[in-house]
Amino acid sequence: MSFHGQGTPGGPRKPKSTPPEETSEEAAYLKSLGEKQKPVSIKLADGEVVYGWIEYYDKNMVRLTREDKPNLFIFKHEIMYIAEDGGRRK
Repeated sequence: MSFHGQGTPGGPRKPKSTPPEETSEEAAYLKSLGEKQKPVSIKLADGEVVYGWIEYYDKNMVRLTREDKPNLFIFKHEIMYIAEDGGRRK
């Protein structure tokens, strides 16, 4: 017995559509991090990790505010990932 997936066995299957390039979820997520001043760690393309909270963002960059260190403007294409950072700032 062969597996045909979900739906009617042997029936025609609809082709899968490709996911959208933009979902607008990035902006909503960055906005929520900024409003709550959630501590984050940002890993950069060169491997460096910086810590702070996102104060501002736009289409091309984020502003990372840090305690006792200069604030950073980081281009998004230089960011590998942004992770919420548990206990650094509340």
